[in-house]
Amino acid sequence: MTNSLPPLRLKKQEDRRLRTGHLWVYSNEVDTRLTPLVKLKAGQLVQIEDQRGQPLGVAYANPHSLICARLLTRRREMPDQTWLMRRLQQALKLRSRLFADPYYRLVFGESDGLPGLVVDRFAGYLVVQITTAGMECMKESIVACLDELLQPQGILLRNDSSAREMEGLPLYTETVKGQLPDETEVIENGVSFTVPLQGGQKTGWYYDHRLNRERMCHYVQGKRVLDVFSYVGAWGVQALHAGAESVSFIDTSARFTIVAEQNALRYGKPEQIEAISGDAFEKMKGLHEDKRQFDVIVLDPPAFIKRRKDIKAGMTAYQRANQQAMSLLADDGILISASCSHHLAAEQLWQVLRQTSKLNSLQILEQGHQGPDHPVHASIAETAYLKAYFCRPLKD
Repeated sequence: MTNSLPPLRLKKQEDRRLRTGHLWVYSNEVDTRLTPLVKLKAGQLVQIEDQRGQPLGVAYANPHSLICARLLTRRREMPDQTWLMRRLQQALKLRSRLFADPYYRLVFGESDGLPGLVVDRFAGYLVVQITTAGMECMKESIVACLDELLQPQGILLRNDSSAREMEGLPLYTETVKGQLPDETEVIENGVSFTVPLQGGQKTGWYYDHRLNRERMCHYVQGKRVLDVFSYVGAWGVQALHAGAESVSFIDTSARFTIVAEQNALRYGKPEQIEAISGDAFEKMKGLHEDKRQFDVIVLDPPAFIKRRKDIKAGMTAYQRANQQAMSLLADDGILISASCSHHLAAEQLWQVLRQTSKLNSLQILEQGHQGPDHPVHASIAETAYLKAYFCRPLKD
C-alpha cells in the first residue's frame, strides 16, 4: 500500500532526528540525487527512507519549504480519512478528560500527530487553521471528520496565517459549515467572555494561558491591575472576577479594548474599569509620566520574535516592555511577564527580567507554561513555546 508512494531518501545519518521522535525533514537532509525534491508536488504523500532505503514512515512533502516533509505515521499505512479520524478521536479524548466545558484547543499540530493543523473549539463552533500544503490537501477530510465527530453548528477556516506564505499557500477565510456569528461566548476558569470569531486575532481566543490566568487570580484580591496587550481582556476580566479593586486594559485596537471593557462590565462597575487604546509602549510611557502605579501588571505581548532574523529586535522589545512595566509597579507589586515566541527560550526571558530589574532583588514566585490542551511533543522543542514568570521586584 505505502510502496506505491514516491520515496524521499535521506542522506547518511540524517535519519537520526526522526528516529528520536521528531517529525520534520529539512531540504538539506534529502538525497536529491536519488530522490529529487523538484519532482514532488506541494502536499504530496511520500515514503521517507533512510540512506539504505529502509522505510521510516509516511509524510507529506513540500519542495518549496525549508521543512520539506513532515512525518504523519511511522506505520505501513496510508494517512487516509480513517487514520485522520483516529487522530482526532485521540485528541478529543484528552480534552474531554481535562475540561468540563467544551472550550479548548482540540488539535495542536505536531503534538497531536497532525502537523500543520490547529482546531479551537467554542462549544458548537470550530475554528480551524491549516498552515501547511499537506494539510491543505486533506482539507475536505478534515472538515468531514470534524463534522462527524462533533456535529458542530459551524466550522470556520481561518487560513489567514502568515505561516501559509512560507508554504506557498494563499490566505483566506471560509465558512465550510453553517453560519458562524461574528461573536460567540467562551467560558474559561468559570468566567464568561464575548470573543470575536471572524475578525479576532488568530482563532479568536488564546486558550494557552488558561492555567496561568487561573494562577494570577491568587494575587489580585483588592489590587490595582494593569493588563497590557489585553486583546479582549482575558487576564484583566478574570482579575476583576477574582476581586481586583480596578483593572486597566491597554491594546492597540480600539475595537478590542471596547470588547474588553464590555466583558469586564459583567463582573465590575464602570468606575473600576479603564480601557486605553493605542501603542502599548507609548501608553505605558504616558502612565509613568502621570505617576500611575499598579499592584499587579500582566505583560502578555504578541510574538516579538517570529523568525530567527527577528531575535535582536525582539529582545530589545521584550527588554523595553518589561522595563516600562516594572517602572509602573507599586511597592510589593507583582509582574506577570509572558512570551509566546518559541525563538525566545525561557532562560532568555529570565535574563531579560533580571537585567530590567537592575540592582533590585527579583523574586521569581512561579513559572508558567502552556496548558495541557497545548501539549508539548517530547521530541520537538519548538512545540514548547509559551512561558510566563510571576515576579516580585524588591527594592533595597
